[in-house]
Amino acid sequence: MKIVLVGYMASGKSTVGRLLASHLQMEFIDLDDYIEANQKKSIKNIFSEKGEIFFRKLEHQMLKEVLEKEESIIISTGGGTPCYGTNMATILEQADASIYLDLSIPNLVNRISKEKVNRPLVKNIPDSELPEFIGKHLFERRPYYLQSKHILDCNGKDVETVVDKIKELL
Repeated sequence: MKIVLVGYMASGKSTVGRLLASHLQMEFIDLDDYIEANQKKSIKNIFSEKGEIFFRKLEHQMLKEVLEKEESIIISTGGGTPCYGTNMATILEQADASIYLDLSIPNLVNRISKEKVNRPLVKNIPDSELPEFIGKHLFERRPYYLQSKHILDCNGKDVETVVDKIKELL
């Protein structure tokens, strides 16, 4: 079984993915970590050295590679992964389950504001402007996320509860 988790940054894809993989005794791959290991440099450095277009092509190639080589896997994607090229179509074709971890803008703002230093996309945005930035960004990305096979409302749910809900969906 191939399970792909999609959603906005800080929606819990990596945390949920690791715990779900542990519960189901499956391999887990964080796509961003996989890309960094492959390139031997951080996503931030790939972006600054080679640009977003290079990164998005690489991301697509790595997504296809992981989906094609692994028989049983849980993948957490980057927040933008489903929104570029044919990535969402690839996910829908090759994964047995795609799950959108859906969180409200206030919950995303709350999570992101606590870890801005680790989030290059928002680290220079003042906290007062985060709700508008996230709202606009989510407005652009949500149509892609909503193509997922399952949409899971994660508001007010802890990681264990989210993992249990995913297990019910499978």
